[in-house]
Amino acid sequence: MGAEVLFENGSVFTAGMERSRPGSVLVRDGVIVAVGEAGEVRSRAGGGGRAVTRVDVGGGLVVPGFQDAHVHPLPAGIEMLQCDLSEASSAAHALELVGAYAAAHPVAASRGASVGGSGGGGASDAAAWILGGGWTMDHFTGGAPTREALDAVTGGRPAVLLSRDHHSAWANSTALALAGITASTPDPADGRLERVADGTPSGTLHEGAMALLDGVKPVPDAALARAGLLAAQTHLLSLGITGWQDALVGEGLGFVDAFPVYRSALEAGELRARVTAALWWERSEDASQIDRLAARRDEAEALGQPSLFIADTVKMMLDGIVENQTASIHGHYGVHPPSSGIDFIDPAALGGYVAALDARGLSVHFHALGDRAVTQALDALQGLGASGGRASARRHQLAHLQLVDPADIARFAAVGAIANLQAFWARTDEQLRDLCLPILPPDALSRTYPFGRLARAGAALAFGSDWPVSTADPLAAIHVAVNRTGFGAAPEPLGGTVDALDLATALTGYTAGSAHANGRGATTGRLAPGYLADLAILDRDLFELPPDALADARVTATYLAGAPA
Repeated sequence: MGAEVLFENGSVFTAGMERSRPGSVLVRDGVIVAVGEAGEVRSRAGGGGRAVTRVDVGGGLVVPGFQDAHVHPLPAGIEMLQCDLSEASSAAHALELVGAYAAAHPVAASRGASVGGSGGGGASDAAAWILGGGWTMDHFTGGAPTREALDAVTGGRPAVLLSRDHHSAWANSTALALAGITASTPDPADGRLERVADGTPSGTLHEGAMALLDGVKPVPDAALARAGLLAAQTHLLSLGITGWQDALVGEGLGFVDAFPVYRSALEAGELRARVTAALWWERSEDASQIDRLAARRDEAEALGQPSLFIADTVKMMLDGIVENQTASIHGHYGVHPPSSGIDFIDPAALGGYVAALDARGLSVHFHALGDRAVTQALDALQGLGASGGRASARRHQLAHLQLVDPADIARFAAVGAIANLQAFWARTDEQLRDLCLPILPPDALSRTYPFGRLARAGAALAFGSDWPVSTADPLAAIHVAVNRTGFGAAPEPLGGTVDALDLATALTGYTAGSAHANGRGATTGRLAPGYLADLAILDRDLFELPPDALADARVTATYLAGAPA
């Protein structure tokens, strides 16, 4: 006889509702069986003598568990356990944190010395390295910290610290020397080294240039990787996030391959959230890698726990970011020499790659930040329907969307593309104000994060955090989506109010919308009979708050299949 849980004394919200309403939720054996008016739902509890556990919501709000449609839990968790700069408030504070970490994690003098010498040491002396990340580009002149500044606090030990967006790395002189990176080292096709006047690398490596450290910089061992994943899972569950799409599973951008880590955690019974893996498309290869990606999808399926882990999506990174001029844009950056960014994947080949992936049953998750990258992704998806109508039943999606050509807004719905939004970025913070807008074309502000226009044009919306690039907190992102400001940003809404979302749309995007993007829309993301009881309990009803107070709410409890997470 099934056990029951009754969530009562609060309000409920789910997709399809314009706002919350008072109500209760009844769960049996991990599945929702009733949602609605409290008395009616209560009358259905305990039938046939079933035991009922009552959960007093305390006047708060019950919503489907949030799902993050674009997140990097493994590197985020590992960085939490390494030199974590995510709380640094300035360049000086970041250096102070590095120095404190170095002092708190000393190594034997003989080991430290061997790393600093030529030849020996290096990757094998992993304990001597200072690794981590989370520094913010706008804290440093030109967004590029220097090796000399890092040298001063690392005591000759090699150090590499990733920026919060993982598109750049900060290396000290010892790490650069161990990797053999000098003035004569050419920039790779998909990246760039910051340099001083004589060509000597200054300490910041962008995009593909970070790969120059491969083979020298230590990679996390299995124990650290697993600890990082579990630390990240604990953090995400505490925020009411019951499932996510890991937006880079494979060896890319210096990330450790998360696939075996997820497999190990799943087999050990430690993976509790519902995960969709977006398998990394190696941009230096061609379509021959599709067999390997499909095999990895099949390997995930063979694990036999699709409610917890699937890998039916491929991550294609089309461009970089505005701050280092690697985002692919229409027009030119206001820098010398003129540049339009970098196309990481040949646009002429992209349509064929996408068609081949689609034919193999794989959805595509595009990193498309600049407006030219957005156009390229939509062109590739439009090609799928060249024979008439929408040809694909996959969950193809475009993430980031910092700039979108107005002519492309209506194309999302036309080709069935999901708009995967990182809503926390849609505010005028220092990075956008000081590093992005000054170098973008003059009309860029009017085309920045056009979420409202996408919604009104019928685009399917999903929400993701890109954590550790920015906070994983869904309530913080929802606050920005509704207000287009907050969290230390300029008080004026970014671009006015034309692209602000209403609260119901934002909440739906972070629940049902992301569940759909993650391939779990048929079983999660809604408060409806037959859906899994993955729930988040908020301490207050968001719909009773003024818009500028949404971020004051907190998640008080998270449930997976009706059980406390």
